[in-house]
This record gives sequence, C-alpha cells and structure tokens, in this order.
Amino acid sequence: MTLEQLRIFVAVAERQHVTQAANALNLAQSAASHAIAALEARYDTKLFDRIGRRIELTEAGRTFLIEARNILAQVEHAELTLNEFGQLERGTLAVHASQTIAGYWLPRHLVSFRRAHPRIEIRLTIGNTAQVAEAMETGLAELGFVEGKVENETLENIFVARDQLVLVASTNHAWAARGKPSVRTLTDADWVLRERGSGTRSAFEGAMRELGIAAKDLRVVMELPSNEAVRAAVEAGLGVTAISASVAAAAIEAGLLHHVPFKLPEREFHALRHRNRTGSRIGNAFLDHLSARQRPLATRSSTPK
Repeated sequence: MTLEQLRIFVAVAERQHVTQAANALNLAQSAASHAIAALEARYDTKLFDRIGRRIELTEAGRTFLIEARNILAQVEHAELTLNEFGQLERGTLAVHASQTIAGYWLPRHLVSFRRAHPRIEIRLTIGNTAQVAEAMETGLAELGFVEGKVENETLENIFVARDQLVLVASTNHAWAARGKPSVRTLTDADWVLRERGSGTRSAFEGAMRELGIAAKDLRVVMELPSNEAVRAAVEAGLGVTAISASVAAAAIEAGLLHHVPFKLPEREFHALRHRNRTGSRIGNAFLDHLSARQRPLATRSSTPK
C-alpha cells in the first residue's frame, strides 16, 4: 500500500466518481482506476460497489476511508513539521558556553536571534572551557562557545569575537597606588584565579609564559569556580587577578576595583562544532546571525580606567 494509492482512494471516495477524482489529482482516469483495483486485489476486499454508472463505498470502504484520512492527515503533519524545521519555524538550539561568554557576551545574541525566530527553543548550559569541549564531543550540544581555541581534532574552532583580559586589584591594594608593575613583581603578588580548565585561567597562564613566567611560579592563594566569586574576593582585598574587561567594568566604574595598567593580550572567542556531525539549519542560522553582528566583546569596557 502506498500513500499515492491512499490519496487516490480518498479522492474517489469523497467524489464517488473516478474521473472527477483523477482530474482533481491531475491523473489519467486509467491510473486512478488501476490504483483502486490494485488495493482491492491486494487485500481481496471490495471498496466500492459499481451501481450502473456510479459507485458507492462498501462497508469495508467506509471503514477504510476513516483510516486513510487519518494516515494522510498524519503525513501532512509530518511534512509540515519538516517544513517548519527548514523554515526555522520549529526546533531547539542546544548551546554550551563558558562562563565569561555565557554571562557577558552571548545573551544579547541569543535574545536577538530569538526575536528573529520566536518559535525556536534555546537551551543554554554553562561550564568552563574543558566542560564545553567535552559536551561537544559527546553530542550534548550542537554549538559550544569558549575563550581561546580548543585543540581537539574532532572539533572545529570558528572565530566569533575578541575579548580583552585586564589586571585588577582592590582599591586598597598596594598596586592601586603605583604605576605599571614590573614583570618581576608579578611573581611576588597573591593571585586569585579561576579554576584550571577555564578559558580565563588558560589565557592568563599563556600570557605569563610569553613573559617568561611559568604557572608554577605564580603565588596562587585561591582558586574559584566563577568570575563573580573571583571578582568579589579581589574586591575584598585578597589579592589580584586577571579577568575579562566586561566582568570587571562595573566594579571599576563603581570604585570597587582598580585597573592595574599592565597590558595583557587580547584573546579570541570561538564557536565549536563537531566535525563529524551534520549541523542543523538552526545552528547554521545562529552562526550566520553572529557573523552579521560580529563586533568586539565590549568597546566601552575593553579599556577601563
């Protein structure tokens, strides 16, 4: 039994006329007659009685008409579902993002995308860079967003934005009364840093290596699992830290943190996709959306005073 046979049967049953049904379906009359005859022969059941020049549904035909209509309605619904996915009228975008990106860069882009496609459901999960990469490998998300690049041959890194790391201390810290600290004094400071595996920690340690300072030479007095916890500890006077300009901007403007005039390198934000999984139309559309809106993380906060 084929869908085409069902469509022909329903058309004939509704019109009680083979020729009219064939015309409505843009078929030859013989093709419509053959489809009905094939159904009746295949199941050894009469669907129509021929009464003179007209036809009438048999009891079996009336019962089958209900089922045939239900099946065709389900097929139409399935076609509509696929069409909605194709037209971005339905679907889910699963995203995993590192904390800095999820907290300070990504939300405005997700909001603008949702406004453009209000029937798309967006699910955002937050972790550090290592956790995001793991989620991408295991298929928990279609897109991941991280600070820096992830060295993994199964994951594609796609540049989406730039970010500026800044060095900050409390306003009561000794560095707040000095000018630019020397490279040598960096190893004398007490550091409050994000946990290992975070993009911020990796970017900072990479910057230190460029200056000839190994991670083991830094005096790390506290590791914390979030940007907000790091910022709060430094505001309280525990030590100094390197965090995203966007994370620090409000506290600097409020006089809770001091921007230490020590230049740290920019870092890149990247989207991650699995090389061996087919990207959805929704995922492709979101990356196109980001490309159209691409700009630095925060012009105002990238050079805090």
